[in-house]
Amino acid sequence: MIISFAFLSGQCVAQTKVPWQAPATANSSKNPLAGNAASLAEGERIYTRYCSPCHGTTGKGDGIAAVSLNPKPADHTSALIQNETDGSLFWKLSEGRAPMPSYKAILSDEKRWALINYIRTLAKK
Repeated sequence: MIISFAFLSGQCVAQTKVPWQAPATANSSKNPLAGNAASLAEGERIYTRYCSPCHGTTGKGDGIAAVSLNPKPADHTSALIQNETDGSLFWKLSEGRAPMPSYKAILSDEKRWALINYIRTLAKK
């Protein structure tokens, strides 16, 4: 856990930044579309529409909406994200955490798996 302090109007306010971790059970979920090159185009389309405003077009967390968000959007190109299991990323996409919404009612399971396949390609960009 990281604790930072902000000074507002002469007062010291502690802000806790708790790392976002999926439950251990999520790690065992396997991506049924892993290695499916055809899903990449769908994943890119979804990323452009739903993710790039915050995470940026290259996934670095520098989208146009990122400036006003707290916590800041994750850098999808980072080792931290790229080393997470597909199941962990699927859980995070499904559940969300403010300011990121839950996508389980917006995107089908298949679309969320395709999105993860596309996120995997961002490390190479």
